[in-house]
Amino acid sequence: MKTRKELCSSGAGADEVSVNEGDSVTLNTDVETNQQEEVAWYFNNTRIAKIIGDLSYICTDVQCIEGTERFRDRLKLDHQTGSLTIMNITNTDSGDYRLVIISSSSGSEKIFRVAVNDVPAARRDEMKTKSVVEGESVTLHPGVTKNPNVVMTWYCNETLIAEITGDQSKICSDVQCKERFRDRLKLDHQTGSLTIMNTRTTDSGEYKLEIISSSSSVVVTSLKSFSVSITAVPGLSPGAIAGICVALLLVVCVVAGGLAKRKGEN
Repeated sequence: MKTRKELCSSGAGADEVSVNEGDSVTLNTDVETNQQEEVAWYFNNTRIAKIIGDLSYICTDVQCIEGTERFRDRLKLDHQTGSLTIMNITNTDSGDYRLVIISSSSGSEKIFRVAVNDVPAARRDEMKTKSVVEGESVTLHPGVTKNPNVVMTWYCNETLIAEITGDQSKICSDVQCKERFRDRLKLDHQTGSLTIMNTRTTDSGEYKLEIISSSSSVVVTSLKSFSVSITAVPGLSPGAIAGICVALLLVVCVVAGGLAKRKGEN
């Protein structure tokens, strides 16, 4: 955690931040606030958020809440640290974000220069679709380069099913997930890809991948969605086929037993 003096000196330069449209970005203060301090955030010299004592305000200036209503419902303040999160970021959010912390004994300032990369709306809202036949395997590819500072979390219909953190990974940490996907999920630790083996029709649904990339002063969160459709095998269900196999096996055993008995009598 930085001291006030270190934070103040960092105001001489700006932290460069590059994100894609649709991502969420958190600008960290790297300090703990207290009730004797005032924390304010400015976007291109317009105040957009403020903490005074135990009270916090978002978009307190007319320019922030009227006109273009630029940040409507997209800003979040951490009251403990003063960190600011911009959700569902757009290219009009590019610019300088200035953090000012004022206490009775000192003042400090820090600047984040945020550049938002254009992403076509069709691509941003695109949900990748995967269709396979029951029993086949399906692999969901993130399509990004994984690095040690990235946390990847997979969800199936809002239930956490797999996670990669640094060099550690885990699959199905809760009972519900273990019962549904027992021994049928595989993670590629290098790419973050998720493979569902021996698929069932009940595996159909929406799969989401949350990617969190963090540094000392910035956290970027992005989401990718996949629609998975598992088609049942035409004809008899796997359960019915298994039942028939068991019945045939019993018939074979009975016939074999009868033949052995007849041979013994002869």
